Amino acid sequence: VQLQASGGGLVQAGGSLRLSCAASGRTFSKSGMGWFRQAPGKEREFVAAIRWSDGTTYYADSVKGRFTISRDNAKATVYLQMNSLKPEDTAVYYCAAKSYAGGSSNTLAYDYWGQGTLVTVSS
Repeated sequence: VQLQASGGGLVQAGGSLRLSCAASGRTFSKSGMGWFRQAPGKEREFVAAIRWSDGTTYYADSVKGRFTISRDNAKATVYLQMNSLKPEDTAVYYCAAKSYAGGSSNTLAYDYWGQGTLVTVSS
């Protein structure tokens, strides 16, 4: 299973970006997919997740109301729409997929990881 993340870039504070993550390879039963981010010198942290079966979403408090996670079942793709970006959102963003329910905000719950895409927000 491969996860290909894209859509990162440089944006000014207050701007928007849309990240995409496409899953390919052998078919696997996705319980959910998520986005995490890692800023320089910091640990990887949870951003958002979506339950594949019914679209239930979960967000970190720091992005609630600004970021929206969504999915396209047919394309096996998850998106992260990021609005009102702040300099503190600057990080490498990783998408991930998990096979089992639970632990949506826990990195250990995820089986597959994408390569990461850099988001830089200038002030």
